[in-house]
Amino acid sequence: MVAKTIDLREDRFSARSFDGVLTRRVIAFFIDYLLIGLLLIPVGLFVFILGIFTVGLGWLLFGILGPLTALCYVAWTLGGPRQATIGMRVMGIRLERLDGAPVDWMLAVAHTVLFWAGNAILTPLILLAAWFLSYKRTLHDLLLGTVVVRTN
Repeated sequence: MVAKTIDLREDRFSARSFDGVLTRRVIAFFIDYLLIGLLLIPVGLFVFILGIFTVGLGWLLFGILGPLTALCYVAWTLGGPRQATIGMRVMGIRLERLDGAPVDWMLAVAHTVLFWAGNAILTPLILLAAWFLSYKRTLHDLLLGTVVVRTN
């Protein structure tokens, strides 16, 4: 059996690709957090009405409403053709895989789940790793073989 090597194409990123990425990621996070909060309003109303029609059974969805809405938002935006959430687009950054393949919705969801799990377990201090890792990557970027770069 022949071992397959992955061409990381590290030379395809210039130093300019990472200039100010950390600050842009933080601001994009807050923009996306606000948008997800706004999305929760119509989704919450839908679940409320569903609960009325199902005699309260639909209200059990309120427990998972926030994470489910956030995961759907991320799968749709980050896993889409632009490979960026709306906040990331506003800040001029996007997620790329080191092997050059496009980001699909499953990788986008895994990226988000690892981000939140890492923050819940290890505190937001894990984001400090971006100051020391190559390409300004965070721990979840390192685990998934992704990198955030500027689009402009």
